[in-house]
Amino acid sequence: MDHGGQQAEAVPLQVGRYDVPPGQPGGPVMVQYTTVTISTDPPKDHIIWSIFNLVYGNVFCFGLAALFHSVKARDRKVAGDLNGARNYGNTARCLNIVATVLNFIGICSFIAIIVINVNVKSSSNVNAYHYNRRY
Repeated sequence: MDHGGQQAEAVPLQVGRYDVPPGQPGGPVMVQYTTVTISTDPPKDHIIWSIFNLVYGNVFCFGLAALFHSVKARDRKVAGDLNGARNYGNTARCLNIVATVLNFIGICSFIAIIVINVNVKSSSNVNAYHYNRRY
């Protein structure tokens, strides 16, 4: 292209013009980043643990309540309500913890009672043997 004998002149860019606040037209551009954290793991429903607590020691019906919340968590997860599923799953976990602790305490108490009864009976038999001996 011929411009009629005119030479092109170099026009400097407007660098260094910072007399306006950032974000305004003509001012420096500030880039802001937003980080969104998306949880990729689905919420847990703890249904196996709930079934175990229901079958093997339903103390004060905590196992039944935990199973109810586990099923609700699974339903919410299938429906796509991850926050609802997470809430029901956390409740099921808490109920399962309480049920497991109570089951453990019950089993330990039962074993302790059996051991104490065996020791008392064995010591009473020994004492009866010594007192009923004839000389």
